[in-house]
Amino acid sequence: MSFKTLLGYQKGFELAMEIFHLTKLFPKSETYGLSSQIIRSSRSVCSNIAEGYRKRQYVKHFKSKLSDADSENSETQLWLDFALACEYITNDKKLELQDKSEEVGKLLNYMINNPNKFGIK
Repeated sequence: MSFKTLLGYQKGFELAMEIFHLTKLFPKSETYGLSSQIIRSSRSVCSNIAEGYRKRQYVKHFKSKLSDADSENSETQLWLDFALACEYITNDKKLELQDKSEEVGKLLNYMINNPNKFGIK
């Protein structure tokens, strides 16, 4: 089984790609600011899931990497708040992305609380 089959990874990847495409509409002055930060944090969710899954035989490491993914997911939500406050996105778009991020968070927490369902003995 690959980390790519995990629903949390798939939903996180979809969200990261949606955010990536959305940031192309941000002002060029945000290239190294908000755009960079929100892209980095949203992608980091997926990379932490992948890293944790590969070391899942070590329960503490698995949970730690998933906790890191959850933290990055929360950071992504913060950057969405800034994008809204800067008027780079609409409130509807922010709420849509927030909902998707919260779904990823729920999936991560399920994995953290049920490591035995993910190949851990």
